[in-house]
Amino acid sequence: MKSNKKMSEIIVLIRGAGEMASGVAHRLYQSHFKICMTEVPHPLAVRREVSFCEAVYDGSKEVEGVRAKLISQPEEIETIWERGDIPILIDPEAESTRNYLKPDVLIDAIIAKKNLGTRIKDAPLVIGLGPGFIAGKDVHIVIETNRGHHLGKMFLKGEAEPDTGIPGEVGGYTIERLLRTAKKGIFDPQRTIGDKVTKGSVVAVVDDYPVIAEVSGIVRGLLRKGVEAKKGMKVGDIDPRGKKEHCFTISEKARAIGGGVLEAILYWYNR
Repeated sequence: MKSNKKMSEIIVLIRGAGEMASGVAHRLYQSHFKICMTEVPHPLAVRREVSFCEAVYDGSKEVEGVRAKLISQPEEIETIWERGDIPILIDPEAESTRNYLKPDVLIDAIIAKKNLGTRIKDAPLVIGLGPGFIAGKDVHIVIETNRGHHLGKMFLKGEAEPDTGIPGEVGGYTIERLLRTAKKGIFDPQRTIGDKVTKGSVVAVVDDYPVIAEVSGIVRGLLRKGVEAKKGMKVGDIDPRGKKEHCFTISEKARAIGGGVLEAILYWYNR
């Protein structure tokens, strides 16, 4: 599908602004696309230092030299673009933003493991990240998000690998590197992102019930203080590799997914 627009004029709307969505947005921003993102009123990012959704709470968020700015209405989008930033709006369904922007590309990057309302007719090119989408039915293209041989692969037919419920291996660990709550309550971190911890350390408490590290390493991700956590909810992430810079830079997984999205856009518009 050829477009009369220059590549730098192609408008990309991204649903979600968590870790993976932010990795995609960063790569597309660096490739000079016009990016806009939407979020829910209270996003729950664990890897907050590399998630643009933190702008919802703080007004702006910078990730590896790229800044996202929270705005209240779509009419402000162009002004933010002129400043060289990425606009973010609180628009859970992305409907008002989509109607205003009329994007060339819509990316569902919520990573909900299911489709929360994205339709193939939402834009000339609709891309879905991970399981929950069928290429050719719900979206035009699906990008694999599961760590492994096919991470970042573009699917023109079919769907991504199903959710296994087991996180990808990092430093030899999978489930053990995640921090989960044992009960429902208010989340209160006792450490901060970038802190070193040892196995058995109390990293946070939920209504005074401890959340304990099962491996030694660096606290790579942690929910915000005061969040109401559900029982069994992922509230943090320990990186056993122990490199502090990993806490503040985009992961190889997010970069690979971003590369898959970039490939999909170029495939679609350079045909």
